[in-house]
Amino acid sequence: MAFLKKYTTAFAVCLSIIAYFLFAYFIERTAFYTVCFLWFSLFTGFFILIKNKQTSFETLAAIAILFRLVFLFSIPNLSQDFYRFIWDGRMLLNGFNPYLSLPETFIQQNIQPIADAKELYAGMGSLNGSHFTNYPPLNQLCFLIAALFASKSIFGSVIVLRTLIILADLGILYFGKKLLQNLNLPIKNIFWYVLNPFIIIEMTGNLHFESVMLFFLVWALYKLQQQKWIFAAILIACSVSVKLIPLLFLPLFFQWFVYSKVNFKAKENWLGFKINFKGLLKFIAFNSIILIVTALLFLPFFSSELIHNYSNSVGLWFRNFEFNASFYYIFREIGYFFRGYNEIAIIGKITPVLTILFLLYVTFFRKNKSSIQLITAMLFGLCFYYFTATTVHPWYVATPLILSVFTKYKFPVVWSLLIILTYQAYANTPWQENLSIVFLEYFVLYSFISYELWQDYKMKKL
Repeated sequence: MAFLKKYTTAFAVCLSIIAYFLFAYFIERTAFYTVCFLWFSLFTGFFILIKNKQTSFETLAAIAILFRLVFLFSIPNLSQDFYRFIWDGRMLLNGFNPYLSLPETFIQQNIQPIADAKELYAGMGSLNGSHFTNYPPLNQLCFLIAALFASKSIFGSVIVLRTLIILADLGILYFGKKLLQNLNLPIKNIFWYVLNPFIIIEMTGNLHFESVMLFFLVWALYKLQQQKWIFAAILIACSVSVKLIPLLFLPLFFQWFVYSKVNFKAKENWLGFKINFKGLLKFIAFNSIILIVTALLFLPFFSSELIHNYSNSVGLWFRNFEFNASFYYIFREIGYFFRGYNEIAIIGKITPVLTILFLLYVTFFRKNKSSIQLITAMLFGLCFYYFTATTVHPWYVATPLILSVFTKYKFPVVWSLLIILTYQAYANTPWQENLSIVFLEYFVLYSFISYELWQDYKMKKL
């Protein structure tokens, strides 16, 4: 039996290497059915590796690194965002503030401020090139590093960017293992993230920097677990300075700081706990450090135009863009029925408010006193935001996935499997979503979430 499991593991590794090689060097995102076949094949291998308890932690870590190295010399063929990354980095290297200029402006005026300007603009597309960059300062630093090492080679820049992402994933492996040990959870749980084909393809393959953001976030959660909350706050600020999404988590730390075990059962307190004023001051200081450090990281780029340009670019995700949405598409259809046109301008403003209200509810009315409860609150708070958002790109699922590693919930793993269905939109020219496929994705996902919540409810009743 042991020999058979070893043989099956070796087969899964070999099959995965072949599939990853095809993804890296041959497959175009327009080939939807081929992409799906390879994707589900990779997930089959992934589950074989995860379920084989005889495979050591070190062996799984080596396999995860090997899979990533397959992509090292490839140019991303499932995403074009990396062209903008390279553009921003080279603009910085040449003394330009990337938040104050549009690639489109230079191309229209036939000005090439950086090497390969026309190629980079053509690669990123007119939609990307006509908007101001929305990548925070530490993300820009990563782009600058690529420009420092490869200022005249797109291929060289890709290798540098990919190396940074691989190193970030190794950091997640290292601190994720330590956090799991501190939480008395199986250390192999980290491979639900590190070995996941979705992560390997979307991060290492497509060069999305959620890995770098999550590296700082996991490190921060580990330091918070060690009661080193000042350092944790600085790390969360670094995470925010790669991607803004961790800002959603700030109110959720409230109970972690102010909760008092001694007074928890005090009946006279309608929130279920008495305020620990020393903890409250720590909570305020914690969030203040995050916001101040984030502001300081933006400071080198500051100008009178920065706030306007940056907020306008971020606002586009709420006012203009629609992709792989869930409840928003239902709200949109209701708008069509009653008003006869798309209500994104209104709905896009309402859904962030709903998210804030939900986060406040979770902050004050759900027990978040332990680290696992806190991370679970972060998971559901973020998922509520995504479920009501107008745009949910595939790589967004990376954050729910890593958070789920430290909880009992596995629905983000199911979502990471289903998210490939979104690539159906790219099989059309011009791209066009099939809402039946979007419905299938969320129907399966919500069914699994309901199953997990029901199982959780039954366990609490026992």
